[in-house]
Amino acid sequence: MQKLLFLIIVIVVAINVSNACTTAVVSGKYTKDGRPLLLKNRDTWAINNSMKFFNAEPYSFLGLVNSKDSLAKSVWIGSNSAGFAIMNSASYNLNVGDTLKQSGLEGRIMKMALQYCKTVDDFQTMLDTIKKPYLLEANFGVIDAVGGAAYFELGNYAYTKIDANDPAVAPNGYLIRTNYSFTGDIGIGGGYIRYQTASDLFYEAVSTNDLDAQYIIQKVSRSLKHSLTGTNLADYKNIGENTPTFFHFRDYIPRTGSSSSVVVQGVKVDESPDFTTIWAVVGFPLTSVVVPFWIKGGEHLPAVVSYDSEIKDSPLCHAALQFKKDCLPVRFGVNGKYYININALLNADNTGYMQVLALIENEIFKRTETQLDLWRNNEITKEGVQEFYSKIDAFIMKEYAEKLNYKF
Repeated sequence: MQKLLFLIIVIVVAINVSNACTTAVVSGKYTKDGRPLLLKNRDTWAINNSMKFFNAEPYSFLGLVNSKDSLAKSVWIGSNSAGFAIMNSASYNLNVGDTLKQSGLEGRIMKMALQYCKTVDDFQTMLDTIKKPYLLEANFGVIDAVGGAAYFELGNYAYTKIDANDPAVAPNGYLIRTNYSFTGDIGIGGGYIRYQTASDLFYEAVSTNDLDAQYIIQKVSRSLKHSLTGTNLADYKNIGENTPTFFHFRDYIPRTGSSSSVVVQGVKVDESPDFTTIWAVVGFPLTSVVVPFWIKGGEHLPAVVSYDSEIKDSPLCHAALQFKKDCLPVRFGVNGKYYININALLNADNTGYMQVLALIENEIFKRTETQLDLWRNNEITKEGVQEFYSKIDAFIMKEYAEKLNYKF
């Protein structure tokens, strides 16, 4: 940790933003390939998202940013060149009765952590350094390249570390947090139904040894199951296309305000942190596809997820929001936005957005895993990552044009 880290103390006021995310920290001891995982299914008013590389010292880093944040002051999930990764979810039950105004600085805290932290312990030291009250209420999830995996539930005056490697609190090696903290006042906050849905899905994956990045992206972040009502909207996929079929869409893991879904796949203890992989679904998760990233590739990220000044967004996010309009088309009334046309996502003719995009995404996962195997057996280089990025760009643009009649 360098002394400059302590300058974080001077950060003061920002706009308080309301987020409602579904997140998870997974120990590498329990994943399919032995590598730790972070999930952030991001729900926010800031629905325009991009990916950005930060050339910094001591650690360069990659992260998800708001497209409208022109100075990239905040990062909402990311990883750095040391293999440290961080994300958060807002919590609403740690500062109950406290009248202090929240700062909304979670994104800036995470950006600072990515620049200066190498390990989970470094992040804890950083929290110990920040002047109290924190003016925050959040669950910060972190992993590192030496086996660390934990949440820090942080209120105005204190935090509690919950270790995903501790079988007493994480018997199956994973921890899930939505919009409440386990050390806060239970019954207050939000996301209790989403928590249970995610918990069921994670348990199913661990019990069958299927817990990996692809499972989390495709089966958790896009789950159409509702743990309270027992509803599964995917059951209505057998209705023919162009047959609007509406359902009230609240308390599912993907939400009307979901802006992205990102999984950071860490490394085994004996691996180089260069192999830390960010799997990012930029844009509304039900109408977008995953793109992989590595720090080694440097500043030239795939064009489809980089900020485009003409559209003032990343192209992939822009496309996802266009498709989203077909799935959530009701414009009248304050509650109209909560009704989803499942037929636009899934139907008997396999023309729904989720069905078409799954074909593209499955191929991205397949090609990326093949490339990762090659790199792990040889070497990962900046030139190699850049070349792969170009192939991913070209593939996505081609597939969107052919399968969705959409041109970037």
